[in-house]
Amino acid sequence: MTSDPRTIAVYNAKAADYADLVQTDQPDRHLRDFMALIPAAGRVLDLGCGPGRASYFMTQAGLKPDPLDASTSMVELAQTSYDLPARLGTFHDITGENVYAGVWANFSLLHAQRADLPVHLDAIFQSLTPGGTLHIGMKTGTGQSRDGIDRRYTYVTEVELETLLNHAGFRVNFRDTGLDKGLSGEIAPWVILRAEK
Repeated sequence: MTSDPRTIAVYNAKAADYADLVQTDQPDRHLRDFMALIPAAGRVLDLGCGPGRASYFMTQAGLKPDPLDASTSMVELAQTSYDLPARLGTFHDITGENVYAGVWANFSLLHAQRADLPVHLDAIFQSLTPGGTLHIGMKTGTGQSRDGIDRRYTYVTEVELETLLNHAGFRVNFRDTGLDKGLSGEIAPWVILRAEK
């Protein structure tokens, strides 16, 4: 989803490894709870869909995902592994008004430039139908840096992220925090917020 060529190159080269990392037999609790909030057959923007596992679970639940990713390898995996209508694009390709019942931005916007986050969140807000739900996951911290495999990250605090969401017009109604090991092997803290338009 990022337009950073070095980050995209990592995902193109390591798409299969990433798919193995996120492979599960059932949706995790955050995805289950998110899907339960979406009306039957609701459209969902899967922002930074990766290999498509979340969109696959959405499809199985009767939803209509719109999987979008900036990595050609990830888009191809989503198309071939799960027969999804995945398409190539970046955060700047979030367009339209009142299009989606939900937006699933699960650890994708962390690759955006900090200065662009308000623009992207505003576009997401506009794309959601009234009462629509945004799920956003970000790594917590301060500043911007590259991880051990050269992906660019923008770190946020929980308060900063909630403030950004509020300024975009969202009302935060769920939060969770934790620690996980990612593709680089590094263990990092994260925050997940769910918000309503």
